[in-house]
Amino acid sequence: MKRILYTLFALVCVTESFSQGCVAVRHMSCAAANSLSSAEYFKQKNAQWQISTGYRYFRSHRHFVGDVEQTQRAEARTEVVNLSHALDLGISYQPNIRLSFSVNVPIQYNDRSSLYEHYGNPAAGSGMDPAKNRFHTQSQGIGDVRLSATYWMLNPYKLPKFNFALGLGIKLPTGNYKATDDFHKLDKEKREYLINKPVDQSIQLGDGGVGYSLETQGYWQIAKKTTVYFNGFYLFNPKETNGVVRSPEATTIDLVTGTFSVADQFAGRAGFSQSIGNGLSLMLGGRLEGVPAIDVFGGSKGFRRPGYIVSVEPGIAYMKGKFSAAATVPYALYRNRTRSYADRLDPLGVKHGDAAFADYLVSVNISRWF
Repeated sequence: MKRILYTLFALVCVTESFSQGCVAVRHMSCAAANSLSSAEYFKQKNAQWQISTGYRYFRSHRHFVGDVEQTQRAEARTEVVNLSHALDLGISYQPNIRLSFSVNVPIQYNDRSSLYEHYGNPAAGSGMDPAKNRFHTQSQGIGDVRLSATYWMLNPYKLPKFNFALGLGIKLPTGNYKATDDFHKLDKEKREYLINKPVDQSIQLGDGGVGYSLETQGYWQIAKKTTVYFNGFYLFNPKETNGVVRSPEATTIDLVTGTFSVADQFAGRAGFSQSIGNGLSLMLGGRLEGVPAIDVFGGSKGFRRPGYIVSVEPGIAYMKGKFSAAATVPYALYRNRTRSYADRLDPLGVKHGDAAFADYLVSVNISRWF
């Protein structure tokens, strides 16, 4: 049982939330030892340190309005493609067996290619080659740092097969929320020129606001080699907008969507872990993450693409001594680009923006106790 639950630590501590395309869920991974779910771990000495690193990758390109895929975008080759690489660096300190503090620093590289942001999507029958109209914008650097504290609610010595934790966190606006790049434009004479302006919200490195998170996580050993795990996360962003003007070249600024919104975000995971021996465990679970249209606190104006993704999440974990590693590949089963605050202001009730989603995410985490 000890080895099963200790291996589960690597699984539960896999990324809590992530960006999956144009729905800009910020990289907010489980920092170091927030998800301590092991009876063996609890028997270690106090004052333990852990360092961890995690890598995530996705490619988003499937456009949705609501839960309906806009397949015509791929057929016309006008789809937006986001590539994201993220490296998370975490450190955690445990002053006693039930309390832990952690810091997580994300480092990101994003690439976005599109037509509409540059020359514009070609009209049907125009004879323009979409491949020649596609240009790239990028962003790279440190994202928003997160500090968090977690407390396990039950004494692990008295009830080692079941436990759950509650956590509080703060997200600092350390990521560049106004990153810019060059966009290709055409003047009235069809001559190209460049304009430097903010990149799309989905590849900005931060959101520009201080956020506060509530978290829960836990485990329950239901059989000799089988354990149930779960965790949940909600990030409150009280700030309404970050003041970054999306299109500074425009003659007028839309008072509702002209600047970037600082949106809440949420995530939840649950599943089963099965030990197969030699320190290896397999995991199969479900995952939900997204951005709401309306924030819990503060206003909801500004530009955002709300929506959510439901995924099946297979994974594998390995543990040896104080080293652990885990890899998961959440695969999207259902995607929904919900109506934004601005969409809901449409008096006809028909406005509904779109967003691009990924098919899957690759996540790898490695950690070591000291």
